[in-house]
Amino acid sequence: MGFLDFLSALFGWIYTLSWSLSFYSQPLLNIRRKSTSGTTVDFPFINTLGFLAYFIYTTVFYSSEVIREQYALRNHGHTPTVAVNDIVFAAHALVICAVLTTQYFLPSIWGFERAPGTRPSRLMLGVASGSVVAVAVIVLVVASAPAGADARTAWAWLDVMYVVSYVKLLLTLVKYAPQLAYNYRNRSTRGWSIWQVLLDFLGGVLSIAQLAVDSRRQGDWSGVTGNPVKFALGNVSMLYDLVFMAQHYVLYRDGGAAKDGEGDALLESGDRRRLD
Repeated sequence: MGFLDFLSALFGWIYTLSWSLSFYSQPLLNIRRKSTSGTTVDFPFINTLGFLAYFIYTTVFYSSEVIREQYALRNHGHTPTVAVNDIVFAAHALVICAVLTTQYFLPSIWGFERAPGTRPSRLMLGVASGSVVAVAVIVLVVASAPAGADARTAWAWLDVMYVVSYVKLLLTLVKYAPQLAYNYRNRSTRGWSIWQVLLDFLGGVLSIAQLAVDSRRQGDWSGVTGNPVKFALGNVSMLYDLVFMAQHYVLYRDGGAAKDGEGDALLESGDRRRLD
């Protein structure tokens, strides 16, 4: 194994660990507070759908010979830069996000009282429905394409996977917005775990670093252009993370952000105020 191979693997597994750990902080904080107040279901709901799309995308890109051959035809014979750790990460994230969503949809099984924000907004329901319809339409288009068509120029199953990846990208673009607005209205980040933000930021940096190393190792930057969702995900997530950090540490520092329950003794005295 060469140095770049080692570096790529190291970055990959560290960002997988970092991102994976980030998913635990919010459900654990909810359990500790015995409430989901201060947060909305829009984030875990859209995240679950997004990681379902990402799991499908990474698994198919890694294991499907048809998709890999079509990718090679369009990218100078190079193979996709999707790695095993991408699949592991996507599968793990899907499970944890689904569990977190149940804390909002089924609070009684967790011993929570139903808090405001446990119903998805119409906007997020519209985004989710539109995403499913878009994938279904592309599947029909590809299925109706002439047999034996050149995958380099005609619609192919690779395009279905690209649409699935763009669904993930779209959902990432919008999934944080409701929580940002919620924090803004409440002038506080209480209930929203800052640890998930910090770990997500670290994961984003290393994800992009791994993609760059993989492209340098192959001697071709189509690893970036051919895998736009992985490149964009890291950048979009980091931008949102920076805004959340600003809310938590600067804008609403004196409004309860520093006392959001992660080490706050008020939790033990039964302070369960909702900020809705």
